[in-house]
Amino acid sequence: MEKLKALENLEENLYKLPGVGRKSAERMAYAMLDFDDEKLEEIATAIKDIKKEIRFCPKCGMITDKDTCYICDDDSRDKSTIMVVSYPKDVISLEKSNAYNGLYHVLNGELCLTKGINVDSLNISPLLDRLESGNINEVILATNPTVDGETTSAYLAKLLEKYSITISRLAYGLQMGGNLDYVDPLTLSKSLQGRHKI
Repeated sequence: MEKLKALENLEENLYKLPGVGRKSAERMAYAMLDFDDEKLEEIATAIKDIKKEIRFCPKCGMITDKDTCYICDDDSRDKSTIMVVSYPKDVISLEKSNAYNGLYHVLNGELCLTKGINVDSLNISPLLDRLESGNINEVILATNPTVDGETTSAYLAKLLEKYSITISRLAYGLQMGGNLDYVDPLTLSKSLQGRHKI
């Protein structure tokens, strides 16, 4: 039996989401057939609003719906330390550990030449601007323990050598090949405590 175009189109678009396989996309599409118009409109509005309402903080690169993010605006944070992460979801995972109270800097990616992600693709310039202020004592490199994350970390370590700051890397309590947003809070906390100078 030939699939209906609208249903097939919805399935194909749902399949583009991370962690969604073909069968899951098909189940979601068929489930949406049973939703009333109001429920479907709510979902469509939520999808549109995410691009309209959410932007990147100009200071650190974290996602926010305000001019600057809640972390940059928090006066109780240690303003002398910046933890550099790859993605906004990494900040959320680290915040759940309650082990770190400094600032963050989100690169919004990792170096990966096969995917066309080079130095210019990453949010690096604002990090250097922040370091120029002279108020930062330590930068903690917390990119994912993957080949791309390690490449990014090595590049940043070399780039930051000219600053009079401590450069450290999260300890390897983190699983190689994994992502920070899948790591439990205790492992993140231990990795943070065991970071080492580069």
